[in-house]
Amino acid sequence: MRLIARLRRASLWRLLALLLLPLLAVVTGVELWMTRHDALEAANAAYDRSLLGALKSIDANISTASGGLSAELPYSMLEFFELTASGNVYFRVASSDGLVELGNADLPLPPGPLTPGVPLFYDATYFGESVRLAAYRRAVEGAAPGTDASSVLVQVAESTRSRQEFTRRFVRRAALRDTLVLALMVLGTAATLAVALRPLARLAREVQARSPDDMTPMADTDLPADIRPLVAAANQQMARTQDLVAQQRQFLDDASHQLRTHLTTLQMQIDYARREADAAQVQHTLEAIGGEVARATRSTQQLLALGRSDTAAVELAPFDLAALLRAVALELLPRARARQIDFGIHTPTPEFMAVGDSGLLREALANLAANAIAYTPEHGTVTVSAAGDDLGWSLSVEDNGPGLPASERDALGQRYRRGSQAAAGGSGLGLAIARSIAERHRGGLRLEERAGGPGLLAILWWPRG
Repeated sequence: MRLIARLRRASLWRLLALLLLPLLAVVTGVELWMTRHDALEAANAAYDRSLLGALKSIDANISTASGGLSAELPYSMLEFFELTASGNVYFRVASSDGLVELGNADLPLPPGPLTPGVPLFYDATYFGESVRLAAYRRAVEGAAPGTDASSVLVQVAESTRSRQEFTRRFVRRAALRDTLVLALMVLGTAATLAVALRPLARLAREVQARSPDDMTPMADTDLPADIRPLVAAANQQMARTQDLVAQQRQFLDDASHQLRTHLTTLQMQIDYARREADAAQVQHTLEAIGGEVARATRSTQQLLALGRSDTAAVELAPFDLAALLRAVALELLPRARARQIDFGIHTPTPEFMAVGDSGLLREALANLAANAIAYTPEHGTVTVSAAGDDLGWSLSVEDNGPGLPASERDALGQRYRRGSQAAAGGSGLGLAIARSIAERHRGGLRLEERAGGPGLLAILWWPRG
């Protein structure tokens, strides 16, 4: 795990050194082993032909014409063979009855039984020296009656010194060749990597030279195809950041305008109260100031809720929707009683589990319910309910108020956008908060006409997962 973490943090050059070089070294080692194996086979094949020639030459000079077993050894051929072998050469001719024994009688025997007429090649040690032997057994034709010389064994051995020297020279040349190829591969890979990384270095310099407020997309015309997705992702992220900055600026402008309006109204009312001598008018002004302070407090709370709904991280966790409805109902019940509104809740079960950010969803539901209470006439009805299916969950607020024209339903939910029948003192942020929270949950907010009479049905829906 530490090695993997170190490789992830390493530069491409170090990654090349840590991964590619050992891999190339292993491949080169395997190739050298295979080269040595092939060289040894080639040397054995070449030298074994000479060994087989000497074996057949001796066999050709074995005769039984005289009634016994005679062999005329080709000394000139053996001397020439010894010169080509660059070492000692040994031979043996022995009959199966043990009466004929020529040459080196103590040569190592074959490791297994010989098939008549088929030569066998094998390696052994003779007087501390590694030798290569060829053994051949053939039947003796025309042997004298009463003898047991039914077959003759012919062996020829040579030192493996010349074979080993040939193999060493071959492997040495192969090692030099592979080392050169490995060095060329490393240099070529490094040069290719340097050329491939040059656009990244240029891109890094361009990004570092940018001003902090420069969010224009980066050009990818001269970049390799493998780097363009990275540049496209960075441009997409910069576009998101630019939208977020613009949204925050718009939020600050709207918030300052909204609060400035309340503060200006308060200052005018306070100045009027200071100039007014009539106590009744002063009391009326103080009541107006109290109402304006309440509206300013409400606007500030909504602005803070709107800012939180736009920027706060959505923490998805299981929670009880029925408990959330009861909490919102207890919070808004005094306001509903003051307007003599029948305020109720409805859930499928006493405990109705869902997955979402309960804090944000409670803020959205509270704003929807507060709007319904504010715009529903006295003695009206407001019902808050929850539902769920295989696709997701929903929170609904239904009232029997004046409702909204179809032309205004789609437009509402934008910041500071109010309906034509909105009451005085509202800020137009309640539906915007609910819509923002729904979108943060990858859902949406729908405003529909209430079935069975006048009124409005607001549905906040978000999907599972």
